[in-house]
Formats: sequence, structure tokens, C-alpha cells
Amino acid sequence: MVGFDARDGDERIGVLYDMVESIRVLFLGTPDFAVPSLHALAAQPDMEIVLVVTQPDRPAGRGRALQSPPIKIAALELGLPVWQPTTLRGADVEERIRLVTPTVGVVVAYGELLPRRVLELLPYGFLNVHPSLLPRYRGASPIQTALLNGDEITGVTIILLTPELDAGPIVRQVTAPIVPEDTGQTLSARLAALAAEILPETVREWVRGRLTAVPQDEQQATYTRPLNKEDGRINWALPAEQIERAIRALQPWPCAWTMIRGRRLIVLRAHLAHHRESPTPGCLVPTSTELLVGTGSCALALDIVQPEGKRSMGGLDWWRGARLAPGSCFDA
Repeated sequence: MVGFDARDGDERIGVLYDMVESIRVLFLGTPDFAVPSLHALAAQPDMEIVLVVTQPDRPAGRGRALQSPPIKIAALELGLPVWQPTTLRGADVEERIRLVTPTVGVVVAYGELLPRRVLELLPYGFLNVHPSLLPRYRGASPIQTALLNGDEITGVTIILLTPELDAGPIVRQVTAPIVPEDTGQTLSARLAALAAEILPETVREWVRGRLTAVPQDEQQATYTRPLNKEDGRINWALPAEQIERAIRALQPWPCAWTMIRGRRLIVLRAHLAHHRESPTPGCLVPTSTELLVGTGSCALALDIVQPEGKRSMGGLDWWRGARLAPGSCFDA
């Protein structure tokens, strides 16, 4: 492949893509987070996505109808070939990858660790996008964990994949601020856009040998785990600040929720009411302007809630419609 360096002169920029052999990309990804990266790579004149690998269609929703992963939908819209293996282990998987002769692999939230035999198939290995400042927050829920911990800074790290979880050497890392209003959904979207912004040039420079992979500091490594629905249940005895962060962090799934009269109530937005004395944790006190609930510190005002099986609504609107007795509390 013929190399190019912008320092050689601006007059050469116009012929860059005529000079560079196409980089053949094997793309692995599954959720919405990966879609901007797929679009960004597909738009590069010097790159060809030879195969998109994603998870199989799975039942979803009340009807349990099969639902395609967002990456499959995006890839088909782009006219790209899609493959949905149940596992990446086995000689048939290795043969399928060899047949498309990729230069480099790109992994963005695929959902499965790649075995060593697959990692060794490609000339330039596999680059993986991770939405945290590695080695901090390895694992499945780095975005939510950063919000839960009240971090002010996060970022995107691109590593060279190894068989160990998110432990490969760092190829590129960029930071991004976390704003007070961020939810898991808004922060994920912003980091997905940031990843898509830096990924094409990172892939290009990696293949040209202009980037060096730097080992992670294992002593600084921390880990996150997959979230489940029970993680969303609110413990009203916790400080209000911690509960408010959870309300934002756990959107869009599993959402922060509580129970009252045996029915689930999702809390979508709340704010700290420092000016109010906190009721007993979990107990509700309506005022003329807001619905307060007691916590382990100050009161928390419930701005937007969603009763089970209904649309979202203001906290006071829900209270009035529920016709709860004064002093009502959420179920223990």
C-alpha cells in the first residue's frame, strides 16, 4: 500500500484516495451504539466493509417477535453483507472470515469475546471501541457506571483486542465531559458520535503503521458488570444524590423503578429538594408545586414518572390520579 502524509503538501490531498489501496474492514457490532461507527467507516472512499457480523435476531417485546439488531438494519440499508453466527468459535467461522480477506477488524459493542484463533486471522488484528477511559470501567456497563459514580469526565478508548476482557493495549483515547443532565441514553449517543468521529482516521493510521499501541496499567483497572432489571429498583434509604444519579444513569434500560400497591412505577426524572426536610425514606408528600419523596438525605422531587402500562406524566399528575392517602409510602 502506498503511504500518504499530509506534510508532503496540500497539493497531494486531492489525490489521496487514488493513491491508497482500499482497506478491507471486517465490522462486528450489535446495538444502536455501533451504528454511527458503521456509517462513518462505510462513508470512507479508501475503505471497504467486506462483511458485517452481528448477533442473531432475537425475540423481543410482549409478542416475542424476532427483532433484528440495529447494526443488521443499518448494514442492509447500506447494502452491506451481513452474517449472524450463533458463536465465533469453530473452523467454519475462521473459514468464513478468511474468505472475505479483511485487512483489519473493527469491533463496536459486538456482545461476545473473540477467541484467540479469530484474533490472529487478520494482518492488522481487531480494533475495539470502548466507551470509557480504559483501564477504568472495563466490561459491560461503563457508561452507566460513570454516571452512577458521579464522574465529570469519560471518553472513548480504541484498543487492539486481546482475548482478555477490554485489556488490550491502547491505540487511541479521547475524553468527553459528562454534563449534569446526562442520562445513560444521552451520554451513550454522544460517545457513539465521538467514536464515529475518530474511528476512520484511527483505522487508517493503524494500518499505515503510524500509531503505537500502549499497554494498559493493570493496577488502575476497574470492572463493570452487565445490568439486570433488579438493578433499577430504588432503595429510598440511599442519599438523594445517589438515587438521582441512578434515575439518569439507568435510562433507557433497566430504568429506575419502585413499587406501590404492588404495581411498578418508573421514575424518569427527579431533582434534589434541598430546601425541604426529607420525609421518611420512601414516603410521599405532595405540595402545591411538586411531589416529594423521602430519602436517606434530603427530599427528592419526582418530576416525571411512568405508571405500569401507562404513558409518562408529571409526578403530581400521577399522585392526583392514583388517589393515594396522605402519608402513603412506596412498597418496601
